[in-house]
Amino acid sequence: MFQIGDKVVYPMHGAGVIEAIEEREVLGETRRYYVMHLPVGNMKVFVPLDSVRNLGLRGVIAASEVEQVLDVLETRQTFVVQAWNRRYRANLEKIKGGNIIEVAEVVSALAQRDKEKGLSTGEKKMYENAYQILISELVLAENLEEQEIKQRLNKILA
Repeated sequence: MFQIGDKVVYPMHGAGVIEAIEEREVLGETRRYYVMHLPVGNMKVFVPLDSVRNLGLRGVIAASEVEQVLDVLETRQTFVVQAWNRRYRANLEKIKGGNIIEVAEVVSALAQRDKEKGLSTGEKKMYENAYQILISELVLAENLEEQEIKQRLNKILA
């Protein structure tokens, strides 16, 4: 169970801070929710407490783990030629899993592929989403501003 003030990651949405725990009635059913503020994008998300495990909500990585994530971004991968739809599904599963290392792998692979061959519209959107998820967690892990993290990532991915 998370507490107010905890920094958490909601896969497919990014990292944020739990601001409150509230009861709300939705479709005639009263449930308890974490009220989560996502600083990147300035969004508020309501996460049902009874669905936390299924949704993959987890704590933000420690600052000491950030270097491991950055190392993944610096690793240049060799591509196995596979159909776009298989690549897309594999990357989507990594993002949905919520593991920051796997999200970094997706960002790195798509950034590299974009430089080499370009990305389809779907892969561009996936790249932007994974990039935002990555930034949101690194911002909270290192207590830095979004712009600082973006500059650092752009330098690594260039």
